[in-house]
Amino acid sequence: MADVNPKEMVAAGYDQIALQGDRGLSGVRAEERRRYTAFLLQSLSTGSEVLELGCGAGRNTTRQLAERFSVTAVDISPRQISLARANAPKAQFIQADMAMLEFLPSSFNAVAAFYSIFHLPRREHAALLQRIATWLRPGGLLVATMGAKSAETDVQEDWRGVSMFWSSYDAEENQRLVQAAGLRLVAAKEETVIEFGKSVTFLWVVAEKSN
Repeated sequence: MADVNPKEMVAAGYDQIALQGDRGLSGVRAEERRRYTAFLLQSLSTGSEVLELGCGAGRNTTRQLAERFSVTAVDISPRQISLARANAPKAQFIQADMAMLEFLPSSFNAVAAFYSIFHLPRREHAALLQRIATWLRPGGLLVATMGAKSAETDVQEDWRGVSMFWSSYDAEENQRLVQAAGLRLVAAKEETVIEFGKSVTFLWVVAEKSN
């Protein structure tokens, strides 16, 4: 897979999914997303500053969070960002590679990264987590989906009709990376769902920046 440009593949894949109207992803793992979105809604004060990494079309999490919080939402796909602007007009949007973002220290009360970090090459995960820890205010929360198995390069040529890239460490190493970034692990749970006829497991992490 030496010729694979992971970020171009992810951006192009989600651009194409956006053109298809996101029909292939509608309702996928919706119960997980609902629960962890609800956790953020219940845990943060109205008006809190929230960063969402990998907002996609913004129909679910982004829109709900933006009703109560000041949301900055990021996605690498220009077409997904375009959809998200229409679906969640109260949020602010940035089209960017999340690994290249720059924010001032203590900018956010929470960072949500649902089904997104594992689209980066895993060699970039530790640095991103360290930057997230810097961006969080004391007591701030990270709620993130991470991989549950080790795969440096996982490419599917026909995932919902597009080529897609994933990269992850296993669940134990991912928890270690979160803690090494200076965050206190509040919860770590593997969630398994039958996704398009296949059993797929992700690790959901809730972590807090110490005061």
